[in-house]
Amino acid sequence: MELRHLRYFVAVAEEGHITRAAERLGIQQPPLSHQIRALERELGAALFRRLPRGVELTEAGRAFLGHARACLARAAEGVEAAKRAARGEQGHLRLSVPPTAPFHPFVPTVIRAFRDAYPLVSLAMEESLRTETLERLRGGQVDVAFLRASIAAPEGLAVHPLREEPMVAALPSGHALARDDGRAVPVRALAEETFIAYARDTGPALYEAMVAACLRAGFVPRLGQEAPRITTALSLVATGFGVTLVPASMQRMALEGVTYRELEGADGPRAFLGIMARRDDPSAAVRHFVALVRRAARGRRRAARGCPGLRRGPPADAPCSDGRAVGFRDRVATDAGRARAVSTPSRSWRTRCCAGTHLVFRWRRCSPYWAEARRPSRRVGRSRRVSSAPGCSSRSSARRTTARGASRSGPARRG
Repeated sequence: MELRHLRYFVAVAEEGHITRAAERLGIQQPPLSHQIRALERELGAALFRRLPRGVELTEAGRAFLGHARACLARAAEGVEAAKRAARGEQGHLRLSVPPTAPFHPFVPTVIRAFRDAYPLVSLAMEESLRTETLERLRGGQVDVAFLRASIAAPEGLAVHPLREEPMVAALPSGHALARDDGRAVPVRALAEETFIAYARDTGPALYEAMVAACLRAGFVPRLGQEAPRITTALSLVATGFGVTLVPASMQRMALEGVTYRELEGADGPRAFLGIMARRDDPSAAVRHFVALVRRAARGRRRAARGCPGLRRGPPADAPCSDGRAVGFRDRVATDAGRARAVSTPSRSWRTRCCAGTHLVFRWRRCSPYWAEARRPSRRVGRSRRVSSAPGCSSRSSARRTTARGASRSGPARRG
């Protein structure tokens, strides 16, 4: 028995006529009758009672019809599930994060965005440090991992840098440097302090950044008690065992007894944030997640530079120079903080950010009221030039102005 036999049976049962069922299935009537008889022989029971005009279900046929429909429905669901999994819209994704990554707002934001974009992909998260993360990625227990170490890509793995953030000093609340509200602390001022190291063996990236900052400041840090996790290190700071340097995003962890202070200097220590996955991973869900995270990181970098990049059009309620709201018939070019409306019925346009100024590039001239922000002037006729103004810069606008002035003055009198 094959799925096509079930489809043939359901079609004949619903049509009540073999010829009409054959037309519905797109086959000839004799092969359909032959397949129905073969199905009845396999089941050992008559499924249809032949009538002068059509057929009707027997008791065995009525009992078999519900199961045949359910089987076809389950098969269709399986086909759709396989297609969704091939497109990366369904499946499983195992994600590893270091202990400090969830405190960075970028990480929960992109995870939430992925869950919204691919709700049928089940996401499992676990916490691990660099050494364990590399082993689990190579062994296939983890699909994607965030990491805090700027390392060369190991064999078979791909590392994509995302962001960097400054590190801050975590001080006991009773410390003298903690009492100076809002004042940045020079690293040199911590030369006499005892530093608490964390994850020195299993995830040494932040420990190495802390030691390198001290060495650049001209002293070797005096190490005290070590902690396996950064949360444990902060607890030791709160109890007065020493100080430590942590990523700035850890300030979101408000711990009683700990005060955070920024570090002086633009060349202070910085914490790396990246993402790592297996090269050429066959999972489409993994590829979608990595692509989404990298797009989000590029978007934030452009926003930080004040350049939103290529976007499709102004906001729906962007104001013009005359106070009107801009609809789809208006195109806005921002020049020195002023918005200029260019009326056109065409949607063929794009807005590109160039040195902080949005210029409108029109790809075809399709309206008498058109303008190009790139050109400072347009030639009208053969002898006159009209300079671009914030109000309008088109040749046709100049003609309309001339024609309007002529109509107001009336016909010229003959001398």
